[in-house]
Amino acid sequence: MTKIYKRTIRSGQRIFYDGNIVIIGDVNSGAEVVATGNIIVLGVVRGIVHAGADGNYKAFIAAYELQPEQIRIADVISRSPDDKMNKPKIPEVAKIKGKFISIEPYLPNKLI
Repeated sequence: MTKIYKRTIRSGQRIFYDGNIVIIGDVNSGAEVVATGNIIVLGVVRGIVHAGADGNYKAFIAAYELQPEQIRIADVISRSPDDKMNKPKIPEVAKIKGKFISIEPYLPNKLI
């Protein structure tokens, strides 16, 4: 099942869904989005995002831009680097590679 939110998730808001979440808007700093499935954000992620919250290591997080305070997939946790990098403005996807979360440019047909 997939739940669609057509709004920006603001600081202090927490969303949990047992399935996939699609957000048409941003995830602001101080907001938290948790899903047992995948998380797709048609906007910028600045808050906390946790996909595969039930232990699904194949879950992924995709967004137009990933700048999360914290990012989690299953029980693997990471955060954005302290230094601001100039990244190209293209969609990104985060998934587990080995024991770490890898954030890469989104390339169609290479998600799984």
